[in-house]
Amino acid sequence: MKILHLSDTHNLHRELIDLPKADLIIHSGDISFSGEGNEVMDFIDWFYKLDYKYKIFIAGNHDFCLDGKESDVLQKFLPKNCYYLDKNGVRIENINFWGLPFFFSDDVSGFYDKSIEEIPSNTDILITHRPPFQILDRAGKINYGCSNLLKRVNEIKPKYHLFGHIHDSYGVVDNKTTVFANSAIVNENYKISNQPFVFEYL
Repeated sequence: MKILHLSDTHNLHRELIDLPKADLIIHSGDISFSGEGNEVMDFIDWFYKLDYKYKIFIAGNHDFCLDGKESDVLQKFLPKNCYYLDKNGVRIENINFWGLPFFFSDDVSGFYDKSIEEIPSNTDILITHRPPFQILDRAGKINYGCSNLLKRVNEIKPKYHLFGHIHDSYGVVDNKTTVFANSAIVNENYKISNQPFVFEYL
């Protein structure tokens, strides 16, 4: 299966033209800029009309209008081939996907760390907004990744870990166990500057 991953489009999704062909497209959060409902609904309208067989998206810290919204409620408004994941997963063509959004409220309450512990051990492709600690997570002199997330990834060893959040650290790292991809489309100035990550899942 050919998979296209992108992240952090920050309400600039309609400026993305000629996206690479793939079987599945994944967006790992910060679909909006101000987090308002009209921005999120515009993204969803654009996203589900894209010509991909399957579509998956999660929320990022900018998408706070989705904070507290149950994924199964939103799922009722999506076509059958489009999935919004919020601390849950979906199996597509024998591949197990798990999505974990990042809301500051969950981080402050400690619920985010609890959610990390619940990532299933059979996850093939992990989709988070926040990166793991010290892997494509650096902005300036600070590593903004999550150490608990890194610990869990090292435990379950998914084949791919897809994320964004830190615009300065766009890129791909392969540690021979897991391929990590930060596919933030915009740069630190919120201008489109990067390409999606496309890969074959064999």
